[in-house]
Amino acid sequence: MPVSRRGLLAGTAVAGAALAIPGTASAAVVGTSAKIGPGDARYQDLVQRGQNRRFVGQPDYVRMIRSAEDAVAAVQDAVRSGKRIAVRGGGHCFEDFVDSSDIEVVLDMSTYDAVTWDPQYRAFSIGAGAVLESVYKELFYGWGVTVPGGGCLGVGVGGHFSGGGYGPLSRKYGSVVDHLYGVEIVIVDARGRARSVVATRDNEHHDLWWAHTGGGGGNFGVVTRYLMRSAGSSGRAPSESLPKAPAALRATLLVYDWKTTTQAGFLRTVRNWFDFFEQHNTADSPYATLYAPFILTHSSAGQFLLSTQIDAAAPNAAALMNAFNAAMVAGVDPNPQVFDAGEGPFLHTTMERSIADTPSPGRGKYKAGYLKKGYTDEQIVAMYRGLTDPTYTGPESSVLLIPYGGKVNTVPSDATAAAQRDVVAKMVLSASWQNETDDAKNIAWAQKVYADIYRNTGGVPVPNAINAGSYINYPDVDLADPAYNKSGVPWHDLYYLGNYARLQQIKSKWDPRNVFHHKLSIEPL
Repeated sequence: MPVSRRGLLAGTAVAGAALAIPGTASAAVVGTSAKIGPGDARYQDLVQRGQNRRFVGQPDYVRMIRSAEDAVAAVQDAVRSGKRIAVRGGGHCFEDFVDSSDIEVVLDMSTYDAVTWDPQYRAFSIGAGAVLESVYKELFYGWGVTVPGGGCLGVGVGGHFSGGGYGPLSRKYGSVVDHLYGVEIVIVDARGRARSVVATRDNEHHDLWWAHTGGGGGNFGVVTRYLMRSAGSSGRAPSESLPKAPAALRATLLVYDWKTTTQAGFLRTVRNWFDFFEQHNTADSPYATLYAPFILTHSSAGQFLLSTQIDAAAPNAAALMNAFNAAMVAGVDPNPQVFDAGEGPFLHTTMERSIADTPSPGRGKYKAGYLKKGYTDEQIVAMYRGLTDPTYTGPESSVLLIPYGGKVNTVPSDATAAAQRDVVAKMVLSASWQNETDDAKNIAWAQKVYADIYRNTGGVPVPNAINAGSYINYPDVDLADPAYNKSGVPWHDLYYLGNYARLQQIKSKWDPRNVFHHKLSIEPL
């Protein structure tokens, strides 16, 4: 039962045809790219590629990057001219880090998207302009392997990988950055000279590699390629260098009716979900391949959804799925509708159940948090109040609960820049709408609900027995605003925990002029 990207994050679509967005063919042109300005027919298409239409920039020009040489030349020219640079991959940034009024030059990576095997580094080379759909297809059809990336097919690897990256297979295979061997990146030194370097987990630029294992995009330079090889793999053969993809997936969908859901029923329903994943959160759990995002839409949508999949080859997969669904409905009256999607081939099912890009994206505000354990009853009731607020109509708005942990939690918190390694779930609160005139009321709703959920910790997910901060790939500038973050804990400690000081040192070394920055960027020392 496929849904649109906005539909899954907002939870409104329960049926329809998924829109497959094919990857752009790799260009063979190498050399200095042209400046595409407002007078060029391509300009408006390029500046409106962002998937959050609250933000549309007006840079002086855009340059299409087709090689590392292109990127070096483009960065050097912008630095020499004193122009502010931003980089666009898939266009899925939740804030205006690219589409900001002070950005003068946009480097568009979308045509630099090849997925190949690099024998020099014994790793897969993925161009920073690739989107997840093309990566999944190339890796699976070419070698039978995959990466545990996200379920939004149009998301670009450029930001997704460097911010940590996770998805339906992460409980089994860990974070995407647990499979990051290296980055090819254009940096600017203290003299203002741009150059390309390759940083890997085992070469002299190890610190720069580490910064890209969760440090977030737009901080250190322009990543042109990612080199992917799982930790512990020698790279002897491509088919042994990344996780083997499942052969098939088994899937179900539970549909809940808001008209029959009371506060007590909602509390029990959400508690069932949290209790289950707290109890089955080890890497060796028989449920390690279970992925079950809970899409709690606003009551104006009429329904909310629990979408579940499991590796069909897991021992007793059908029985495990049935036991999970039984645990979800225990004590819930009336029970939700259960739709059994059966078993299907891995890639086909993944494409069908993933979130396709839309050519007509809307407007949104997103807020998030990591959870070490389930929310308290008070917090779940706060979610219920927000989702049933009668003064707000937002059928495309939701709270999304995402199972996490498992293999992710077997890695020390300082082994990668992605520090949250003791978690059970993620939460994403999204307000989604279409018209600019509705901006204020939708943003206010998201801010109010989030503040209510975290009312006991200053309105933000301060790390404690329940919370583990937030995820930099879901950036929220409110966390840096004392009007909304009243905890006294700085935004960077919410995103990076104890790893921020090390990231600052690396920033000072590799971007001493602070060429690459945005509203939540790492500050040099």
